Amino acid sequence: MAGGGVTLFRIRGIRIAVDYSWFVVLFLIIFWLSGFYKDVLDEPEGSSTPYLLAVASAVLFFGSILLHELGHAFVARRHNIGVSGITLWMFGGFARLEKDSDTPGTEFKIAIAGPLVTAAIVVVCFVAGLLLSSGEEVRRAALIQDNTSTSGIAALVGWLGGINLFVLVFNLVPAFPLDGGRIARAIAWWRTGSRNTGTRFAATLGEWFGLFLILVGLGYFMAYRGDLFGGIWLAFIGFILRGAAKGAIAQTEVTSRIEGISVADVMERDPVAIPEGASIEQALDEYFLRYRSPWFPVVDTAQHFIGLVDRGAADNVPAVERASSVVGDVLARDSGSLTIRLRPLSATFPNFANERVVPWSQRLMGLDQTVNLDGAGIRIGIIDSGCDNTQSSLRHVTRGRDFTSRGGAKRNDAEWTDDALGYGTHSAGILVAASGAQGIAGAAPRAEGPG
Repeated sequence: MAGGGVTLFRIRGIRIAVDYSWFVVLFLIIFWLSGFYKDVLDEPEGSSTPYLLAVASAVLFFGSILLHELGHAFVARRHNIGVSGITLWMFGGFARLEKDSDTPGTEFKIAIAGPLVTAAIVVVCFVAGLLLSSGEEVRRAALIQDNTSTSGIAALVGWLGGINLFVLVFNLVPAFPLDGGRIARAIAWWRTGSRNTGTRFAATLGEWFGLFLILVGLGYFMAYRGDLFGGIWLAFIGFILRGAAKGAIAQTEVTSRIEGISVADVMERDPVAIPEGASIEQALDEYFLRYRSPWFPVVDTAQHFIGLVDRGAADNVPAVERASSVVGDVLARDSGSLTIRLRPLSATFPNFANERVVPWSQRLMGLDQTVNLDGAGIRIGIIDSGCDNTQSSLRHVTRGRDFTSRGGAKRNDAEWTDDALGYGTHSAGILVAASGAQGIAGAAPRAEGPG
């Protein structure tokens, strides 16, 4: 048991689980098909063959649903989208993707992958059925007709092909959150250039389709009171789809309001910080009670961030000790994940300082020095052959210095935009730190990009 439902196994690291509602549907399918196979085979009372065929049918059906979801999952992984798990439940299955698609093309490929797998299953089942029996008997088995006259295996294959064909057609209805709705969202996203517009369009279709299923289900129940299960089940599916579509529309309204807003737009650029030497009493009186914040960053004497302190930790200090205890005693110290740590490249590549591939940059960064600085309060930049900031992806780079003296004996800082080698920013992943007194002191070679 983990993350909801019952874990069955893992496929290439993807957790496969079943929700508790799955067991209800499994029982209903077995109960329903047992009678069908009994009529097909004309078995006497007490025979186990219809029951075994019904169990096999239910397992194969949910196996085909799993293959459908694995189609989505594997395509998502090919596009660097993680998949935390797949859950089978009373209405089929769903794959839990760790993030949304970043392009309409990726969205379309992921959405269409599942139906393509189901279509392949349908073709295989009907071809196998034709090899085992006549086309007419396969059709009757697919429609679960009592007058089907064929072998148990042929009836199973025909039913499996028919139920997957129904799933395929139903799933391709352009109504979010069905696969057809996701395909419609991808197309609308591609046409309009806006994910939110595409989602709103597909979810609106899903909302109306859900209402349609509710009305049809209730109408079916009223017209055929003998089939209570069919009408109520259809209406319930419509209710679930309509609720999911309305939720997607509501989420779109929120994301459309914050679209384009970055963390930098809402962050506190000069946050209130507590010195690590401040007493707990001072922290409570002058910070927590004054600013009403549940936590504060803590800085050392050099105003470098060293951790966080929350109200609970301060309140837990006995009142008689608050004047003598300091914030540094109770703070949650930063393990290094919240700051940039710099070190010479020679610490990562021992022979790097002895190589003379780029000697000027080695001397510039002091690669033979032993340094271990953090990135707080120092400038971050890149070492490169020049930064051609006329390129659209580099227009945000507005300042630089020329260290190569290409203009002659005297350095010309205006030449930093001259990309001498034409390599763009091939070393943009190297972060370097500078201070006014020491110059560039070290590098963080594993950094993802300049800050």
